[in-house]
Amino acid sequence: MTSVAAQHDTTGDASPAAAGGGRERVEFRVSPERYRHWRVSCDGPVATLTMDVDEQGGLVPGYELKLNSYDLGVDIELYDAVQRLRFEHPEVRTVVITSAKPKIFCAGANIRMLAASAHGWKVNFCKFTNETRNGIEDATANSGQTYLAAVNGTASGGGYELALACAHIMLVDDRSSAVSLPELPLLGVLPGTGGLTRVVDKRHVRRDLADYFSTRPEGIGGKKAVQWRLVDEVVPRPRWEETVTERAADLAGRSSRPGAAAGVSLSPLGKTRDDEAITYSKVTARLSRDAGSVDITVRGPQSAPPADMAEAASQGAGFWPLAVTRELDDLILDLRTNEPELGTWVFRTEGEAAQVLAYDDLLLANADDWFANEVLHYLKRTLRRLDVTSRSLLAVIEPGSCFAGSLLELALAADRSFQLAGVFEDTDPDAEPAAITLGNINFGPLTMSNGLTRLQTRFWGDEASLEAASKRQGTPLEAEDAADLGLITFAPDDIDWDEEIRIAIEERASFSPDALTGLEANYRFAGPETLETKIFGRLSAWQNWIFNRPNASGPDGALRRFGTGQRALFDRKRV
Repeated sequence: MTSVAAQHDTTGDASPAAAGGGRERVEFRVSPERYRHWRVSCDGPVATLTMDVDEQGGLVPGYELKLNSYDLGVDIELYDAVQRLRFEHPEVRTVVITSAKPKIFCAGANIRMLAASAHGWKVNFCKFTNETRNGIEDATANSGQTYLAAVNGTASGGGYELALACAHIMLVDDRSSAVSLPELPLLGVLPGTGGLTRVVDKRHVRRDLADYFSTRPEGIGGKKAVQWRLVDEVVPRPRWEETVTERAADLAGRSSRPGAAAGVSLSPLGKTRDDEAITYSKVTARLSRDAGSVDITVRGPQSAPPADMAEAASQGAGFWPLAVTRELDDLILDLRTNEPELGTWVFRTEGEAAQVLAYDDLLLANADDWFANEVLHYLKRTLRRLDVTSRSLLAVIEPGSCFAGSLLELALAADRSFQLAGVFEDTDPDAEPAAITLGNINFGPLTMSNGLTRLQTRFWGDEASLEAASKRQGTPLEAEDAADLGLITFAPDDIDWDEEIRIAIEERASFSPDALTGLEANYRFAGPETLETKIFGRLSAWQNWIFNRPNASGPDGALRRFGTGQRALFDRKRV
């Protein structure tokens, strides 16, 4: 996560985003023709992502992105490139990540940027970067696009963490290139994008060797890097290009990804944004600054699904499951980055439950189709992004809602859910009562970071309740039945409805945001730990804490003094 070449900056806050109010906002929508830091090329089954960071292209003024060091803007482009390769290039089976800089792969996150950034900015930056790395691993595991890191120079901190996200790591053997995680000895922090976890859990580096490696600023290179499992192979520079080409072709030959399919273009995402609302075609968010909340409405499909996936692909980015997922993804990132003081998100839905289930069934019935597979995994990743977001999540289920199947996952992800018992007698007594509907999709592909579905997580250790819920698939469940099955939290009637929702939002706003973040992060992931839950758990707890300590971020801390020639002054007490 670090750049050993960058200098520190004590002249203000480098983070551009804050709680609305007219300040500059971060925009996550980008396209290849506007990339400043990455080049993408495709040659049949092999794509190459070349990192060539523009030193003057920082997201905000105040630092130079030297030696392929990166900030959030660099990673936004990488995330976009990874998404486009999955959807727009079904012919691509191997993705090579390499550098255009001589003898440097990537120096990691820019230290001047980190030193000048507010604490919350640093944590959110690391979180997004983690999610992008997880997306790379997901492409390898589930899309037949294997990522190969062609480390053609030194990779330190976040640069090595980028390589760790790839399935195969090649390191040039030139007696100077090395891989390292120097955060602890140089900056007084930890690798923030899963470095320690991936070293021991993914690459199976011995604990004692990992300990030595992570305290050695200069890192490890050559044959020792292979012996310690830090990389998969080292290649002499004269044979570098030839060997990378051979390895990429070999990995591509193992993939079942269709070579002849036409890609689906991720056309520009329509969006309007001001201080009061964020509006897309299928998702709307109303921002309530006084209450510290956001009211999010997701609209179900307005028409029946296409007859098959060929017709779905012809709809392109307008295919409802893809369109609504893209909008949710962008909204989560926008709110999480630009609106940190809006701590409670209230989810509502509108539409026909049967239509949502019909689209879900189309995807599930064609799970072997590359496009259906990509949409399902994109929805899975977006819901996981919601799971790890440090906001209180409420679901409000009313008449006219379509919390069914894939959209029911929003309610299952919520910290609390409220379903109206009956109808609003004074306004629409003839309406269909509020209902939720379980579908096949709730029992399968949309797993959380713990590897379990949200239903399995909800009923962890209670197989009888999970079985009882599974028997009610496809049946609209009104509030009493949903409550009996444990699928919702509360079922107020119309007399108490508005008051219950108001109290829940006001109560949340009265609590410590820090304590709520810890509370939510602790109970959202019941069950087994995985690579992802370990990474996010440590980011939310230990890394968050370490980043905020004087030994790292204080005026005499390592992060502040890095590059000044002065040694950090540490408080030596262990706590």
